[in-house]
Amino acid sequence: MTTEDGIEKIIGRFGKYQTWILFLISIGRLPTEFQLNIVVFLLPGVEYECQDSAVNITNHCPCEHPKYDQSTIVSSVVTEWNLICDRVYLASLAQSIMQIGILAGSLVFGQISDRYGRKLAVLLSLFLEAAFVAISGLVPEFWMFLVCRFLIGTAVGGTMLCGYVLFIEFCGKSFRPYVIGLHEISFIVGYFILPIIAFYVREWRTLQLVTSVPWLAVISYYWLIPESPRWLITVGKKNEAITLLKLIAKKNNKTTENIESIVEEMEKETMRESKKPASYVDLFKTPKIRFYTVITAFIWMFCSHTFFGVNQYIGRLQGNIYLNVMLSAVSLIPGLIIVVFATLHLKRKVSIVTSFSIAGLSLLVFIFIPNNIEALTLTFAIIGLIGAYTSFVQVYLFTSEVFPTIIRNTALGFASMFGRFGGFIAPFVVNLGIEWASILIFSGVAFAAASLCYLLPETKDIILLNSIEQTEGPKNAITEIKNNETNIDKTTK
Repeated sequence: MTTEDGIEKIIGRFGKYQTWILFLISIGRLPTEFQLNIVVFLLPGVEYECQDSAVNITNHCPCEHPKYDQSTIVSSVVTEWNLICDRVYLASLAQSIMQIGILAGSLVFGQISDRYGRKLAVLLSLFLEAAFVAISGLVPEFWMFLVCRFLIGTAVGGTMLCGYVLFIEFCGKSFRPYVIGLHEISFIVGYFILPIIAFYVREWRTLQLVTSVPWLAVISYYWLIPESPRWLITVGKKNEAITLLKLIAKKNNKTTENIESIVEEMEKETMRESKKPASYVDLFKTPKIRFYTVITAFIWMFCSHTFFGVNQYIGRLQGNIYLNVMLSAVSLIPGLIIVVFATLHLKRKVSIVTSFSIAGLSLLVFIFIPNNIEALTLTFAIIGLIGAYTSFVQVYLFTSEVFPTIIRNTALGFASMFGRFGGFIAPFVVNLGIEWASILIFSGVAFAAASLCYLLPETKDIILLNSIEQTEGPKNAITEIKNNETNIDKTTK
């Protein structure tokens, strides 16, 4: 097997055209980034006076006639449908139901992406995301809002999964460490902008419309975003791939010579497996792929549980909710820079295990900090969030490198499905009512994820594999490539 990345050889590691694709996906994904963090404004913890008797009692249950504190948030899902006392579980359900939607979306859009193309999956998920969020801001009943939250989740699952895979397949092997940083720009931007928007738009229905309706314009991406050339090659659409690669090469000021021969060589490597569409059954047919599938599923579940749990917990800390969320967003910037540096210079497993360990340790320290020291509690909560976030970012890259192109989206979709189980449970853990128990659970699963990472192969600097056969061969292709590269280095010396 060649140690050269054919796509990188043709269009370069990262040029003008890839920058354009990154810009479009980042802008289109903003409603997704908003919805991943908006729960602290839609379903916040609320203060109220119970006016059932002559003497008003603060936060008393049961309460039929609450008067809510509107000094911070004028209206929310909690206050509109009185999700307090014996209905508080509905607030947790409204938070968690989106995770189930993301689970379904990861499965559905993962299959669409591998069977019908990355472009279709990205376009559908981006448009439906904006549409479902807008509809959720108009529904008159709580059960309708729950349905919308589920549908929002399905689109979120598609945008998170398919947008990432489309972008990474346009980039060369040597640029992948930077991809995880660039792709996360939209998350941090959305995370930072959201509390600013929420500060001026304090009614939840208007907030949903403001953060969705303008993005219905992503329908225009049909004419702006191309198909993944890697996917075209794996499904036998060689001529389309050649035409697209010539166009991109010209825009990136690269030569268009030998494109046909390079594509033909790439096609030969996947010819035997690319004629049949990928399915989730393929994840369990062969021993190595089956083992990788099970391990990554649990890693994703533990990672998602920690990240979404800590993220929601920060919204409940004392202090200004808008400032706390903004500080959380800003704090992720240095974390992302560290991730890129670690991805460039450290082994994948070393950097991921370190991130998980930082999350687990900081949360353990958090348990022993008195609640009245607001600055210190926020600091360690944010450190835990950074550890969980950087783990999540790296797990996307790690998983995409472990699995071959023919089932890459399917594998990410399956792993993401388990991630949603972790995210679904997180709000209920946050609402346990025993703070130290909640934090201890989040810390424990972070350490469990770190341990499981040791069971996967090291993937730093490998070429993205195309077929299951390459992974399952007598000698794992990942190891083979690394040995070949070592021999080349020795020869040059």
